Amino acid sequence: MQQIPDRITRFNQGRIPALLSMKYAAMRSNPLRFFRGSCHLFYEDLPAGNALLKSPRSWICGDLHLENFGSYKADNHIPYFDINDFDEAALAPCLLDPARLLCSIFLISDVLHVNAKEAKKLAGIFISSYAGTLTAGYIRSLEKQAATGTIGDFLATVRNRKLKAFLGRRMYLKDGKPRLLVDNLKAIKTPKEQRELVKDAVNTWAAKRPALKGYHVVDAAYRIAGTGSLGIERYVLLVTNDKTPGEYHLLDLKRANPSCILTFHPFVQPEWPDEAHRITEVQKRVQAAYPALLHPLTIDGRSFVLKQLQPTADRLNFELFAGNIPQLEEILTTMGQILGWDCLRSGGRQGSAIADELIDFGGSVESWRQSLYDYAASYAEQVQEDFKEYAAAYDDGVFGK
Repeated sequence: MQQIPDRITRFNQGRIPALLSMKYAAMRSNPLRFFRGSCHLFYEDLPAGNALLKSPRSWICGDLHLENFGSYKADNHIPYFDINDFDEAALAPCLLDPARLLCSIFLISDVLHVNAKEAKKLAGIFISSYAGTLTAGYIRSLEKQAATGTIGDFLATVRNRKLKAFLGRRMYLKDGKPRLLVDNLKAIKTPKEQRELVKDAVNTWAAKRPALKGYHVVDAAYRIAGTGSLGIERYVLLVTNDKTPGEYHLLDLKRANPSCILTFHPFVQPEWPDEAHRITEVQKRVQAAYPALLHPLTIDGRSFVLKQLQPTADRLNFELFAGNIPQLEEILTTMGQILGWDCLRSGGRQGSAIADELIDFGGSVESWRQSLYDYAASYAEQVQEDFKEYAAAYDDGVFGK
């Protein structure tokens, strides 16, 4: 097999250079950021005969880790806490999501100030919560009205966030005209021709929807967000409303690429019109309520996902919980429940396992608990070694400066 730098370079070919250099720098930060930025390695390394692949098929996130849970305001204006990234979503064995989540627990153990014994306990709590939720067979959602404890407090901050203050950090007025703040931290400048193409396409789409009458995009810039998707064509859009002068909104427009899962494991999939339809449809099936304006768009023959922009701050900062085992146990219990609910909610659709099969699978947890844990723990060790190889190559200038 090729060396780590070669595999990463090959996978990221064709991305926007300025953003790709940011991705490579972020991946150099620590093993978890490296893991987040190299999802393709996980599936490329997963043996075809692995026991994880024998689990029931379900609609999975595909790139699950601790930081791919977060809060968002849905189209019903209620804050929810759920999985929030579906770029790699596919119909695939259900244990792939728990395996990646467990890997991220082991990789962040230093940040969490937990030892090996404590990390193992946290992993076990997550597995038990996930399996128990499947076994129960009941579907819930975690919105502000239902959330308690740490997640409840977290969602309260989302509900109470002031839109004006959020917008004030992302835009300004120049000669009375609204403009995005291009600060090279949240956004970088987009070539004028590309910017106008995107604006025209989204405005044309909005003009056909009565509910969006009067709304139009006035500015666009490349958005800097995430790790794995950095370098992919992605925009932050500034929107105004002719009916209410001074009212502004921010949208996220992101290029939809094929799921890396299917590059290495040819699981049978439905036929989607394009990749954006895959992403948005799976997200709608999995989440109890989805973000406002979530919609697939085609621009100049390329598929994109449009949705209301969600602040990157709406993810748990795990450094705040370092060493607090009871809070970490509470959070991982909740994450296990969410994953179980999402799996059940999307069951029975176009080849995914029905609820009865998932209930039986959850009840047989003792037959798969150890193999799931062992694979995640061993792969986390491999990620640590891969990160060392990557870091050495990065420091030697292999990925540019």
